[in-house]
Amino acid sequence: MNASEKRAALAGAIRDGQFVVAPGVYDMISAKVADGMGFRALYMTGYGVAASHLGLPDAGIASYADVVSRVRTIAGGTNSPLICDADTGFGGLLNVQHTVQGYEDAGCSAIQLEDQEIPKKCGHTPGRRVVPIEDMVEKIRVAAEARRDPNFLIIARTDARTSLGLDEALARGQVFADAGADVIFIEAPENEDEIARIGETFDKPLLANMVDSGNTPIVPADRLAALGFNIAIYPAIGMLPAAGAMRSAFASLKRDGSTANVDAPMISLPEMHALMGFEDVWAFERRWARPEAEAAE
Repeated sequence: MNASEKRAALAGAIRDGQFVVAPGVYDMISAKVADGMGFRALYMTGYGVAASHLGLPDAGIASYADVVSRVRTIAGGTNSPLICDADTGFGGLLNVQHTVQGYEDAGCSAIQLEDQEIPKKCGHTPGRRVVPIEDMVEKIRVAAEARRDPNFLIIARTDARTSLGLDEALARGQVFADAGADVIFIEAPENEDEIARIGETFDKPLLANMVDSGNTPIVPADRLAALGFNIAIYPAIGMLPAAGAMRSAFASLKRDGSTANVDAPMISLPEMHALMGFEDVWAFERRWARPEAEAAE
């Protein structure tokens, strides 16, 4: 599918009431593995991009240029619609316009914008502060006007729950919906009762953030759907197991001076070749091989 078709597929799935489970991807290995699994969408995690690309915390350090290049690479190298974290839009209103159009041009299917102060912080870390509600409303209006494809979804996230309470977060979500957000994202509810209350409050599509070891309990997808949610993102499902497996494998090598005793799950090298598309390289080389080169071999 091209970018327009991917956006139409994601928007159509949500309109049709299909629940979207989106695993978190952060580089092309994670993206290609997830892309082959048949998910309705993938989620490009800002935390994972900052960590894998820069080796830095998700604390507003990654720039627009850092992140949009990852959007373009991941969207261009996968067939699944891509939901993309865009933090606060990387600045003021002009930055938001530039970010929305840049993400759309890069092949993103849905963009997530949040109401944190700049510099932002990961949604499951302390000390997050939100901007006045009017400031975020303006960002949403600019974002909705800036997109060129009506199927390019605007996801409005509020981080108000942690510092200002659930009532304030719900009130912000309602205002954001009225301002033109297509999907509402109340970050970091602290128990299932709060998740249920979010589901009861809105008649707009809702996104749930299922972060392993985060502040929100992990609720099964079918339960989230029954509670009124439409999308669940799992930002850490790729990077935490990958980091754990690598730590185990590296420790085994350090201990034994060999990879013979590594007990972390691994795909084979031929499977990695296939994942990366080496078959196409080899087919190309066979097609264009010179007879004299083959004879010399």
